[in-house]
Amino acid sequence: MGGSKKSAFAPANAALAQAGNIVELFVEVVRNTFRRPFQFREFIEQAWFIASVTILPTALVAIPFGAVVSLQTGSLIKQLGAESFTGAASVLAVIQQGSPIVTALLVAGAAGSAVTADLGSRTIREEIDAMRVLGIDPVHRLVVPRVLAMILVALLLNGLVSVVGIAGGYFFNVILQGGTPGAYLASFGALAQLPDLYVAEAKAAIFGLIAGIIASYKGLNPNPGPKGVGEAVNQTVVITFLLLFFANLILTLVYLQVVPAKGA
Repeated sequence: MGGSKKSAFAPANAALAQAGNIVELFVEVVRNTFRRPFQFREFIEQAWFIASVTILPTALVAIPFGAVVSLQTGSLIKQLGAESFTGAASVLAVIQQGSPIVTALLVAGAAGSAVTADLGSRTIREEIDAMRVLGIDPVHRLVVPRVLAMILVALLLNGLVSVVGIAGGYFFNVILQGGTPGAYLASFGALAQLPDLYVAEAKAAIFGLIAGIIASYKGLNPNPGPKGVGEAVNQTVVITFLLLFFANLILTLVYLQVVPAKGA
């Protein structure tokens, strides 16, 4: 009876232990971020690598995403008889929710999996153990530059998605739906405000931090063998997706409570 009860709680205990280990890694990353010497070369190399695997997919996803948002909001607002607010509604949808979510998907799916595969392959080849034997902290040497690089790239990708999404929405609204270019551009300031951009960038930075921590943790703790690295990559994508969508919900709720809507 006691054994069955213990086995029933085993998955929950394992999940709690893993959550604790991830929080411990986060604390170590924060502590080692201010430790000298900073691995600037590794940071630049990782930022370039992460950007190279995410920029093109992000741009390609942002174009249809902005078009769908523009077409849907344009159709809905046209039914309500408020065509003059089409631009403002599209911009709000893209900046507040669209660009952070697209950024989260690409950072978790492309960048996170790449970082996990890189660290996981180093771990199964016992490079990480060799670094510890030599007195080199792998968190300071490898994890911190990757996490900071993911934060930087997430900020840049969020700006890219915002620009491409708004431009795509403008094109599809004006060309396909017969909207007025001047009204579309003039309505930007009707509902949108600068804090909308601030919170979008803050979301992107937090998403990059979460994705970097999860990817690094899974890369440093894979199951033995190449199969373990593949499993770690899959787990990284799934766990990061869940955490990023949950974080987006919390951040959106806090923002809507703290920052009043324009004109409210």
